[in-house]
Amino acid sequence: MGPFALDFMVRALIAGLLTGLMAPAVGTYIVQRRLSLLGDGLGHVAVAGVGLALITGQSPVPVAVVVCIVGAVLIELLRQSGRASGDVGLAILFYGGLAAGVLMAGIAGAGSGSLTQFLFGSLTSVNSTDLVIVAVVAVFVLIVSIGLSPELFAVCADEDFARTQGLPTRLLSLLIVVQAAATVAVSMRTVGLMLVSALMVIPVATANNLVTGFRRTIFFSMVIGLVVAFLGVVGSYYLDTASGATIVVLAIVVFVVSLPIGRLIGRRMRRTILPDDENVPQPAGEH
Repeated sequence: MGPFALDFMVRALIAGLLTGLMAPAVGTYIVQRRLSLLGDGLGHVAVAGVGLALITGQSPVPVAVVVCIVGAVLIELLRQSGRASGDVGLAILFYGGLAAGVLMAGIAGAGSGSLTQFLFGSLTSVNSTDLVIVAVVAVFVLIVSIGLSPELFAVCADEDFARTQGLPTRLLSLLIVVQAAATVAVSMRTVGLMLVSALMVIPVATANNLVTGFRRTIFFSMVIGLVVAFLGVVGSYYLDTASGATIVVLAIVVFVVSLPIGRLIGRRMRRTILPDDENVPQPAGEH
């Protein structure tokens, strides 16, 4: 019997593919802003959401989405007001969220071990409600990331210049972190909170090795995310491994393979651009 004969595997695969699409889409802006560790910080905030869900008896995914978005917005508002630097904000996300999540899980009587499936992903835990939430968030992230790509890129590249052009930089910056927060929270079932940041960053870095141009990078990184998510989910079924770890390891393998290919492409492009020696004009008197 193949993996797709099982309902939970079909749900896991769909959730994984959606995650593989939206994580690199929003990750492109995170990398452009040089906030590659933002996903890790948001993952720790989502742990607090899981702990709150355990202590209140609610479904973990929707609670984690709300808590993660609220935390990301608060940190971004602090950054914009100048009351906290990016590093301080990330530190608050890392330590406060993780500690609160573990504390609430303990109070709920679940213990820190109950958080493992959310930290590293669990195929069997993807239910129909989770799948609907993942699909809704994926549609939102893809529409915003692709539809507003010129505006979001302008803010990530040079926020001050974008402001002078009349763009609502504060709103766009908030939109980026909200996308990232929602993506991290809904990825807890497939990739896991501790590893989703890798899926936001590594496919983007791989795409940067192989293509040029911002829009090409977005779409190529989404293709890479889609492929490694599919292979990772299927591979984790046959290898009996954590889906998140399998997906991330495959993403790293693809990145490593892209390095020599990227260098080869770069050399060929330089040969195309540079004239041949025989066509270079020689100074007068030289034959």
